[in-house]
Amino acid sequence: MTSRSPRGISGAHPICVTPYGCRVADFVYPPVIGLARTMFRVLDMRITVIGEEHIPTTGGAVLASNHISYLDFIFCGLSARPSKRLVRFMAKQEIFSHGIGGPLMRGMHHIPVDRESGSASYEAAVSALTAGEVVGVFPEATISTSFTVKQIKSGAVRMASAARVPLIPVALWGTQRLWTKGRRRELTKRHVPIMIVVGEPLTFGADDDPAEVTRTLRVRMQQLLDQAQRDYPETPGEDETWWQPAHLGGSAPEPIDFATED
Repeated sequence: MTSRSPRGISGAHPICVTPYGCRVADFVYPPVIGLARTMFRVLDMRITVIGEEHIPTTGGAVLASNHISYLDFIFCGLSARPSKRLVRFMAKQEIFSHGIGGPLMRGMHHIPVDRESGSASYEAAVSALTAGEVVGVFPEATISTSFTVKQIKSGAVRMASAARVPLIPVALWGTQRLWTKGRRRELTKRHVPIMIVVGEPLTFGADDDPAEVTRTLRVRMQQLLDQAQRDYPETPGEDETWWQPAHLGGSAPEPIDFATED
């Protein structure tokens, strides 16, 4: 197991290609990264990154991560910093309409997802991937309150196939202790361990069934999450069992299992 300190997120691409094809300078992303580094230091977060070598240093790639916290984009993006990449995340349109979050999201060239016009978001993501960007996706679409990998959508697979780029599964653990659905924020909580596990890229061809590849992706994501939970250096106390999944003896809700959706 390898560890990386907050210093591992230094460095940034000065130029990015937006999903719409124009080249612009990254003026917003580097200061946001700097703020995150400061937060990590002040809170003395114990961040462990495993498998970061699987993220390519050049060219497009899709990062498909589990989703257990409102802060997951920060830590999923951290996994790409050793490769000196900036991750463009797909996020719901409402965030881009927020008075503060909107300008930041646009400044970092993230990709808005309008659920009533999903094709435009998909095309923007494929364009970004084709232009050599790393795109981050949360295939579960919403936070999993069971802290297991719930049903996932096939968009990540279809984008990677269309752009002919690697599809890389990622698992996060510990982020739910800072801010998750149905719990109050603990953004000042100190010494919280965070596990980030990056898996090997999935290998599949253009003729492979996207639904079958999506099922494989879900299994891989859960396997990585199992690894992160197994290696996590802390167990919850009697008053903190909420952040542990039921199958590990915690009091998080039991998962509801559905078939994979498109």
